[in-house]
Amino acid sequence: LSHARQGLREALSAHVASFSSFVVSSTRDATATFEGYMRGLFQSERANMLRMSEVNEVDHQSMQHMLTEGCVDWQGFGRQLAQEANDLLGGTDAVLIFDESGFAKKGEASAGVARQWNGRLGKVDNCQVGVFATLCRGDMATLIDARLYLPEDWCNDDERCKKAAIPEDKRLFQSKTQLALAMLKIARQRGIQFGYVGIDGGYGKEPAFLRGVDAQGCRFVADVHCDQTIYLQDPEPLVPEWSGRGRQPLHRKPQSAAQRVDQWAAAQPPDAWQRLTLREGEKGLLVADYLHAHVWVWDGEEEQARCWHLLVRREVGADSISHYCLSNAPLDTPWQELARVQAQRFFIEHGFREAKSECGMADYQVRRWDAWHNHMALVMLGTLFLVKQKKAGRKQWPMLSFNDLVTALEHLLPRRQLTAEELADIISKRHYLRRKAKESHARRSQVARE
Repeated sequence: LSHARQGLREALSAHVASFSSFVVSSTRDATATFEGYMRGLFQSERANMLRMSEVNEVDHQSMQHMLTEGCVDWQGFGRQLAQEANDLLGGTDAVLIFDESGFAKKGEASAGVARQWNGRLGKVDNCQVGVFATLCRGDMATLIDARLYLPEDWCNDDERCKKAAIPEDKRLFQSKTQLALAMLKIARQRGIQFGYVGIDGGYGKEPAFLRGVDAQGCRFVADVHCDQTIYLQDPEPLVPEWSGRGRQPLHRKPQSAAQRVDQWAAAQPPDAWQRLTLREGEKGLLVADYLHAHVWVWDGEEEQARCWHLLVRREVGADSISHYCLSNAPLDTPWQELARVQAQRFFIEHGFREAKSECGMADYQVRRWDAWHNHMALVMLGTLFLVKQKKAGRKQWPMLSFNDLVTALEHLLPRRQLTAEELADIISKRHYLRRKAKESHARRSQVARE
């Protein structure tokens, strides 16, 4: 055990050092700041820069400078991160999963903040929303890319964008699905190997997105909403012949009737459901029942409908259906393969929870566009390290978790030893910052009233 602990500390040092080469020359050497930031993500009770500076001898202003002043080659950093993630988890049996995560915020100055849907809270709230790409293989997953979603109100306010340091070429509105398609393209350019793209219902409900994934030559398994329409036979959309009276038809019409997926599923006999054991879960085997069929989908615009898989999932013992899925995989693909790919989506939600609880994903103290993306890049580096260690220690420690590893790191990494005077100085600084924040809020409220 002692040897394992020593190896963990040395492994983190080597992991961070391999990325320190992307710290470029500037007015100050940011290497120590970079290393201190990474240690702080694991050691600090709350991984914001003020708290990280209290456990490491790294000034929090230096950390802000590192995230915003070009001290790191973030493009090279991202390519290396993706390559190492691919070496660890990439392959034809891997799944590249796209999903979003919300970050609650109180103010209005942080880039992209708005009243919008926060999936973590399950309601509309004042927050930032990021779109993330995760590479998953088996029961292991690591984040490999992130994009901050910029609502249309922001795109129409150049002054506000300027204050948040949003580059001019990023002020053009892009939907979340457009951001996901851009990340998919970059992942393929970086050589990420995966067999399928996994998509949740919020993205799968967008026909243009599914066709965009298909156009890039990628197989997908996409959750869709219960009102998704399907055809049980090729609708053969055609422009109706003009009768010579009235307006001449211009738009294609299907030659057969469509129905909703929930209506189709409700009409299936009990013996049409097939049971499948997916994996070992924390509470035992995860088992679900499935319906499978080949159906046609048509977006109302294309010349031809597309024949895809429809997969319906119902948890064993549950009365209601949990997932409806479409897939563009070859029609001879076994439905069991599609079911296992769909079940992989669990791990991106699990990955978000672990990144937020163990790697400070949501604890950032930044407002700028670039600082948000750079903080997320460092969080990805942290989660990649934990996945490496979890995979390496699996034989000896089958139940090894991120929390186990972070607990060990909290005690093993060098930690600033505070004198009574330094502790008093830290508390005084906290009080000073709270007072300044309170005074600033009071001034803004007074201006608003006037």
